Amino acid sequence: MPAPLQNRRRGFLRKTIQPVDVTRVKGLGDLLEQYQTSSIQARNLGRCLEVWENALTDPKRPTILIGLSGPLIAAGLRRVLRDLVKWGLVDVVVSTGAIYYQDLYQTIGGRHWMGTPLANDVELRDAYLDRIYDTYVDELKFEETDRAIGRITEEFPRRPASSREYLGFLGARFQDPESFLSVAANRGVPTFSPALIDSSIGIGLTLYYQANRNRKDRFILDAVRDNYELVQILSGSPRTAVVYIGGGTPKNWINDGIVMANYAFGREGEGHYYALQLTTDVPHWGGLSGSTLDEAQSWGKISRTATRAMAFVEASVGLPILVGALWQRRARWKNRPRLRFDWNEDQVKIRHARP
Repeated sequence: MPAPLQNRRRGFLRKTIQPVDVTRVKGLGDLLEQYQTSSIQARNLGRCLEVWENALTDPKRPTILIGLSGPLIAAGLRRVLRDLVKWGLVDVVVSTGAIYYQDLYQTIGGRHWMGTPLANDVELRDAYLDRIYDTYVDELKFEETDRAIGRITEEFPRRPASSREYLGFLGARFQDPESFLSVAANRGVPTFSPALIDSSIGIGLTLYYQANRNRKDRFILDAVRDNYELVQILSGSPRTAVVYIGGGTPKNWINDGIVMANYAFGREGEGHYYALQLTTDVPHWGGLSGSTLDEAQSWGKISRTATRAMAFVEASVGLPILVGALWQRRARWKNRPRLRFDWNEDQVKIRHARP
């Protein structure tokens, strides 16, 4: 074999795939560390752990934002979401309204029931049961939740407000130690939803609007203020990291926020410095949920030098493994200071608090 060809081959053949040895696995952290030298989506999931840990241990203390979409609580991940907020694995939550709603639905007594995707959906409709793939929810309890949200909104100040302020209000009013929205409110973790009305919370708000439509002094959801508040957080952060579970509006909104912060608000620096995503969508349809983190670099949303990883893994499988691995290896990040967000209307000052 000619020497130039040998040298070219050596440039590609630097590391071998290492067999996963389950006899050496003492926990999820060990498993994902072994995944990092395996292949296919196992390697990608192992890289996601590495990226998240890098963000948690960076001495510049990046602000970590998580974007959530999909039926995560219906899938049984309510406690996982609560714990990643409780433990300080993320600093800001951006979610579809549906996930917050499923959380509130369980707070007031609703349940997600084991079902089957082969059910007769007409029979379910006659029984006032809704199906989310292989999970059933109670339509009657949904209506009760919608009306409870409408009623409790009467207590909210009658003025424009962001989703962050309103969701913090809901989390404070619907107290539940199992609720990630409630835990976030109690710990001062900002919770946003840029498309809040595209959920059953929107139904509750419509009931509120119906009862107050002729009043000038009523609560108005100010979506543009959401943008401004997010940009305040991003502009006040020396670095940012993003964790995307699914894609959709939360992913796009967080990514757009860093662009606004950079060119419209004079933030120094580039896009997000760390980025990881779990998704089941694929890039070749051109949609946002499956678009790669590399593609986001062309928009300036992800830094040119970002540490990033993307695993094409369904969230109900991938997220508990990731969060469990981080918990097992918590000695690496447990002293990371919390962020405290001091709000004065739409302005925020960010400072470090104790872990």
